[in-house]
Amino acid sequence: MKNLLLTKGFFPAQLLRPTINYIVQTQLPNGCIPWFVNGKADPWDHIEAAMGLTIGGEYAAARRAYQWLMQEQLPDGSWWANYLGDEAVDKNHRETNFIAYIATGVWHYFLITQDVKFLRDCFPAVQKAIDFVLRYQAPTGEIYWAVAQDGSAKKDALVTASSSIYKSLECAILCAEQLGEPAAQWRAAHQKLGNTLRHHPECFDRTWEPKTRFSMDWFYPILTGVVEGKAAQQRIDEKWKTFVEPTIGCRCVSDEPWVTVAESCELTLALLAAGEHAKAVNLFSWLFQFKDEDGGYWTGYNFRDDVIWPREKTTWTAGAILLAADAITQHTAAANLFLQSALSPIAYAEPLTTEH
Repeated sequence: MKNLLLTKGFFPAQLLRPTINYIVQTQLPNGCIPWFVNGKADPWDHIEAAMGLTIGGEYAAARRAYQWLMQEQLPDGSWWANYLGDEAVDKNHRETNFIAYIATGVWHYFLITQDVKFLRDCFPAVQKAIDFVLRYQAPTGEIYWAVAQDGSAKKDALVTASSSIYKSLECAILCAEQLGEPAAQWRAAHQKLGNTLRHHPECFDRTWEPKTRFSMDWFYPILTGVVEGKAAQQRIDEKWKTFVEPTIGCRCVSDEPWVTVAESCELTLALLAAGEHAKAVNLFSWLFQFKDEDGGYWTGYNFRDDVIWPREKTTWTAGAILLAADAITQHTAAANLFLQSALSPIAYAEPLTTEH
């Protein structure tokens, strides 16, 4: 099967069951979801795969995934960048967008299950994670991308990472308000971050080459609700031909002949958020050619050399497939999570301090 056009109300359960099973079978007994068997895990990709489990109705497995996160959370609210089995293997830095993403996963689980006990049990971990991340918000609004082992900030910011945090802050606020917990400080941080992302590009990529060659810098502000409406459609049009390879998918970077399935799924979500439904359905239909017999999806494909690369099927790619399929078919109560913002964006540009 090379193409499959999905439509609202028709989730391809039989087709996607092996993909759900692929994540289930890769998950470790302790709840951790590595990239693949014997592979590493990182908090962000672990959560992406866990959201796939929730869409697939594997609630017990998804809960184990979040329980593992809570068990591994450091006293300050953070996680290390990578894990192998029960051990952290990279303690050089902690990435702020990885840490904030627990709020997105927990809210996603709640939207689908309406499990208030789960939400209440997870909220302390969400609260610690978000409070940790916001300690690294610059006076100018952006979030520093990483934290060194000693707790010092790596003082630069990425559009993609800060956009991801913007959505995670939205989800954290919704978690808090659902439980009757205060969220005023989070709302202020969310508005400040959104203002900086929308109006102050000079706050990002200050100490390295701009990341504009990466497709995620193009579509993540749309995916996460930073850019909406006509501005989102214009942003899509500006670089569509730069990043989208017809009948194949979305390039990872503009200057390499390499598409990745997960980024193509995320672009599918961004297209839906921008009101580009036909483009979204068409793009997603191209991705089934990368499905393997065991239900896993190959991470990427080099179309110049006609070769799968790398030779790995990542659980987070499977999770992204399920998120996009859910959004197109409106299968679960979380289908619109990445398609619309539940919080009103700030309607004006705040003055910006010059301090970093």
